Amino acid sequence: MAMEITQFLLAAQSADARIRTEAEGSLRQFQEQNLPQFLLSLSFELASDDKPSESRRLAGILLKNSLDAKDSATKDHLVKQWFAIEVALKSQIKEQLLRTLGSSILEARHTSAQVIAKVASIEIPQKQWPELVGSLLNNMTQQGSPAHLKQSTLETLGYVCEEISHHDLVQDEVNSVLTAVVQGMNQSENTAEVRLAATKALLNALDFSQTNFENEMERTYIMKMVCETACSKEAEIRQAAFECLVSIASTYYEVLEQYMQTLFELTSNAVKGDEESVALQAIEFWSSICDEEIDRQEYDSPDSGDSSPPHSCFIEKALPHLVQMLLETLQKQEEDQDHDDDVWNISMAGGTCLGLVARTVGDGVVPLVMPFVERNISSPDWRSREAATYAFGSILEGPTIDKLAPMVAAGLEFLLTATKDGNNHVRDTTAWTLSRIFEFLHSPESGFSVISPENLPRIVGVLLESIKDVPNVAEKVCGAIYNLAQGYEDSGASSSILSPYLTEIITHLLAAAERTDGAESKLRGAAYETLNEVVRCSNLSEASSIIAHLLPAIMKKLAETMDLPIISTDDREKQAELQASLCGVLQVIIQKLSGSDDTRPIIMQNADDIMRLFLRVFGCHSSSVHEEAMLAIGALAYATGAEFVKYMPELFKYLQMGLQNFEEYQVCSITVGVIGDICRALDEKVLPFCDQIMGLLIQNLQSDALHRSVKPPIFSCFGDIALAIDAHFERYVAPAIQIMQGAAQVCAQMDTLDEELMDYASQLRRSIFEAYSGILQGFKDTKADLMIPYAQHLLQFVEVVSKDSLRDESVTKAAVAAMGDLADVVGENTKQLFRNFTFCGEFLNECLQSEDEDLKVTARWTQGMIARLMISS
Repeated sequence: MAMEITQFLLAAQSADARIRTEAEGSLRQFQEQNLPQFLLSLSFELASDDKPSESRRLAGILLKNSLDAKDSATKDHLVKQWFAIEVALKSQIKEQLLRTLGSSILEARHTSAQVIAKVASIEIPQKQWPELVGSLLNNMTQQGSPAHLKQSTLETLGYVCEEISHHDLVQDEVNSVLTAVVQGMNQSENTAEVRLAATKALLNALDFSQTNFENEMERTYIMKMVCETACSKEAEIRQAAFECLVSIASTYYEVLEQYMQTLFELTSNAVKGDEESVALQAIEFWSSICDEEIDRQEYDSPDSGDSSPPHSCFIEKALPHLVQMLLETLQKQEEDQDHDDDVWNISMAGGTCLGLVARTVGDGVVPLVMPFVERNISSPDWRSREAATYAFGSILEGPTIDKLAPMVAAGLEFLLTATKDGNNHVRDTTAWTLSRIFEFLHSPESGFSVISPENLPRIVGVLLESIKDVPNVAEKVCGAIYNLAQGYEDSGASSSILSPYLTEIITHLLAAAERTDGAESKLRGAAYETLNEVVRCSNLSEASSIIAHLLPAIMKKLAETMDLPIISTDDREKQAELQASLCGVLQVIIQKLSGSDDTRPIIMQNADDIMRLFLRVFGCHSSSVHEEAMLAIGALAYATGAEFVKYMPELFKYLQMGLQNFEEYQVCSITVGVIGDICRALDEKVLPFCDQIMGLLIQNLQSDALHRSVKPPIFSCFGDIALAIDAHFERYVAPAIQIMQGAAQVCAQMDTLDEELMDYASQLRRSIFEAYSGILQGFKDTKADLMIPYAQHLLQFVEVVSKDSLRDESVTKAAVAAMGDLADVVGENTKQLFRNFTFCGEFLNECLQSEDEDLKVTARWTQGMIARLMISS
């Protein structure tokens, strides 16, 4: 087979389906029967310049796919397979990969660079392949190394740095890599291809350069090389250099002071006169500086005792020049841009950066921008009008209300009139700006709003007229209505001000959703989302009859989707999208009407028909619809309470399917949440279904194939089930807590340097404590003694968490609550344990010092429970 692999690789790309299928089967068979030889054959194929480029390309793809996968469970499996291959054979494969870097064929070198990085990502963290970095550096320093070998070596170094953690290399290796990379950027010694590869490699190596950036001489040398490279004659290299500067801005902000004058000149020249791809990165540099300074300002709270990170006020120092530079970009619009999410050009980048500048410096930006707005807002040139409107909208977040209010009050009527502007782009940006005004300057609850009973009729009239505009404008108008409605949420009596307009607003939103061009600019989705917000934020006492009339209308629309003609995949997708939106609207209506005893009967009367619709939707085999329908079913369970039990026999098979849907794991996760909702609604009536539910949940926790994000909600669900069925949880307690203990141990072993992993650990810890609390409360007054064997583990777990200074506040709260539940439920039998675990008092005192009021309340309650226990006879 090894000899024939070229033929199979070529045949697997044949236009003839039969030949292709046979070849794919043969390759799969070779892979399954002898993976080491399969990978070795592929590496020889990739390394051989006399082989066809098509077979080498596929060999590279198969090699990569044998080492890496997006799915974490598959990736773990591939890693184990690689480690199982004998060392001598792996060395041969790696030798071939390194040899391919010298190939005369660019594609083969590029593929090999990627595969080497994948192998490095597996081996280097395990202290294997220590000679890799040395071998690569040797390619760079060897006398007479051809340019194409240097190029592919630098590319490989870049990919390796991207794949591994900066903790995996010792400082000497980092120094050697940086030296090779920075030398590769040298203009006088290298070809453009080598310099580009070196600059891209530096971008990935910057995370490794902490020590080097702390040394002024090394830092200045690196900065000098990057700045020189940013002036290269090749645009692609200039772009890569500016990408490095963007990364440096966020990673090494503290040490930039001495270079800022040079960097301002560099970026300013690029924004004013360079190609767009370069100018965009130059603007991004300033956006990164803004992000850093905003973060530092948020961190620098006068109440916190923490020492805040240094803030160099770069934006404030450069403000007049920076704002002027950004305002100039706003008039570089494209003829066909419409401010869609996927449009990104220099004017969009400039406006986004201006918005960040406003958030960074606040009031100081207003006098620098307003003259530009006033000068251009009435210009006969559409570009000037649009730029002025965009500038105005961009500075509405950051400055104080006192600074903005007079200017917005003066400009509101002008903007309302501008919704009739003859130019589509101006109308689009006007609608977006109105949306921003309603988002940031319309908060009746806090005592300020630009909207009054006097101007509301005019505002609503303009919005409802503009929602009939072309899709890109109508979509922005939906955003304005969304923020208008949201402002009235929780605003007490004043919410009634919008009630007289609700029927008209809802009618226009439904009409927008039904437009034949509704798919353009995501208008249909925006209309339904806005409808949801209008319903959610309405004053129920005034809007109940309107919402009650909306319910059958939406049910009718959902029923009609079942009969849509489905001829193509596109038809199926459109049906799924529409059903998902309509299920979402039903969910909001159910939640709204079930929020009051007066309106809940409306849901009860329609519940059978609603449930029938959801069950029909489940027959449409689309994950997005399943998600929305499941969420709506959760709302229906809450609304109908114990009566929901009559739907369980028919619904249960779909709950099972949801729990077993590992591939579309979001569906699985939502199903777990809905089971929690159903448990809360049914209490003991859920008992007949619990054996199967608990069996599936435990299977899911034990499976490596299920996405890890689903596992924390499953532990929380244990708590919901235990609370619902009380003493009947006895039969599940041993297997459930055994898995909880295992998961707690996994948390303790997680890599604390991996931010993503630590977020997951927090979710896992919180959900384990929630499960303990639910189980304890479920056994209260009936079978509390069942928890005695597990009390010690719970307190040990709390102690481990209490020692983690980086723990999340929500984890602390859940841990403290679980301690309190243990003392409250198991009582006397835990007295000695609480005496032995001396950390408890100190931990609770620490929680009582927290600024989080909820945590303080929970800690006081837990302290009381333990104190009551200690003084009991």
